[in-house]
Amino acid sequence: MMKNNISFFIPAFNCEPTLRESVESIMEGNFSEGDELIIVNDGSTDRTETIMNEVSEKYPNSIRMIKHPRNKGGGAARNTAVEHAKHDLLFCLDADNILVSGSILRLREFMLQEEADAASFHEVHYFIGSKSHVVNKWTYKLGSFTLADLLSTHLHPGCSGNYMFTKESWLRAGGYPEYAGALDTWGFAFNQLATGTKLVVMPHSFYYHRTGIESYWIRESRKGKISRTAIQLLIPHLDLISESDVDYIFSPAGRNGWFQNLDSRPIRLKGANPDTHQPVNHHMSNKTEQNKSPVFTNRGFSAAYSYPHEGFGKIVWSQKLI
Repeated sequence: MMKNNISFFIPAFNCEPTLRESVESIMEGNFSEGDELIIVNDGSTDRTETIMNEVSEKYPNSIRMIKHPRNKGGGAARNTAVEHAKHDLLFCLDADNILVSGSILRLREFMLQEEADAASFHEVHYFIGSKSHVVNKWTYKLGSFTLADLLSTHLHPGCSGNYMFTKESWLRAGGYPEYAGALDTWGFAFNQLATGTKLVVMPHSFYYHRTGIESYWIRESRKGKISRTAIQLLIPHLDLISESDVDYIFSPAGRNGWFQNLDSRPIRLKGANPDTHQPVNHHMSNKTEQNKSPVFTNRGFSAAYSYPHEGFGKIVWSQKLI
């Protein structure tokens, strides 16, 4: 095993229409000799398994397939992949997203150069149908992305979980939280940063993220338990959070909405200025509505397993494409 080879992995659940394109974006232009791709079929009921077999035949000895006999959820699918990974460097790509050719080599070199434990692309380009139809962009803060950053915005790499990281950082974080539903990638990023992971953002880089379809996140959001689930993720690390904000999170007003309101009401770590609630300077652009406060919508952002990508704030259920 080469020290810097990569184990790519894709959690796959009922992603028949999109899986092939995601796999091709890894194998054509981002896959090096010695790398591997692990696809975990998490109890799919459509033709996902057929697509998996077809791409495995096209790229023999490069793709490993694992099947859950029943659907276990995104966190479990990701953990299964990492548990079976041969390499110490990992990259998770959701089954409906697309990598830019040559971007992974740059990201790996950047991560190693920065002596980091995790590395993310700078931008997320949201597209509908074809990657030529980009309708929205997220831009993350450059440099190191910290725990304080994560608790002050929804625009961070943990939103989608499509970034590179080391197996050691996964072990320190305790893996992906399997009880967290659609918050599995947010919870994983939170636990990584809370346990010392150095996460860096590479300039002049992006990947394509599919939107405009029903999503794991939207289905979970309708249950109305997002903030309460997020509290469970915070509990092991409450000692890092300011006491006044812990009180706020557990208050009647806070516990049902603190998570959705992070952009306007960040959660502060101990030692932060108690008189300020300044969000991190991130950027979300939209081709048709600039400077609009981000909202939840049910237009969806991922058919497979990922976390919200269209923004947060007020919960608005609308069929309209922004």
